[in-house]
Amino acid sequence: MSARDNILQRLRAAPQGTPPLAPDVRAFHLACSAGAPVSTRAARIELFCEKMAFWHGEVVRVTRETWPQKLAQLCAAKGVRSLLHGESYAAALTGAGIGGLKPYDRPVEEWKQELFEDTDASLTSTRGGIAETGTLIIWPDANEPRLMSLVPPIHFALLDAGQLYDTLFAAIVGQGWSASMPTNALLVSGPSKTADIQVTLAYGAHGPKELIVLLLVDEEEMQ
Repeated sequence: MSARDNILQRLRAAPQGTPPLAPDVRAFHLACSAGAPVSTRAARIELFCEKMAFWHGEVVRVTRETWPQKLAQLCAAKGVRSLLHGESYAAALTGAGIGGLKPYDRPVEEWKQELFEDTDASLTSTRGGIAETGTLIIWPDANEPRLMSLVPPIHFALLDAGQLYDTLFAAIVGQGWSASMPTNALLVSGPSKTADIQVTLAYGAHGPKELIVLLLVDEEEMQ
């Protein structure tokens, strides 16, 4: 008998212990939040904006009617010559008069150099946001691949204020993540950053140098 077989035999013959109980995550979070004031939509919006600013991200409040025009203004102000986007936004972006539109409509191998070297900004949707940490929830798919939020120097993200949650746990429960998740779920807090070199924080090292969140709010929430 080889040493490997001997080890496996001993492992199989070892007495079986009692499987450990799974932690009660819901009870843990309920205990942590006990006594905390009931969150409101307004409070979540304010906290999200505050935390996103802390991470050097920018939040611009817009309505469902005005966001394409506001995006056009931002693109003009930042000198954006080309904007990568998913097909679902093509009509709204064209209607706003935004030039240099690039739909992500082909495999990356067919236009890798253009994508990496000649694309100024991108616009992506989001699945929601986390107020506690100022974080975007992004679930890439075939229509909006991961590279859209990773490659261009400027990342515009459209976020519905109604999909802001207090905590990551609240988002997981509220959106039913346990039932279905993508192969690549992203949590994004501000532009890309690293402190690998001399422990000095630098932005834009591994992705966008700017993150601008277009926060969809009601007219009375515009400030």
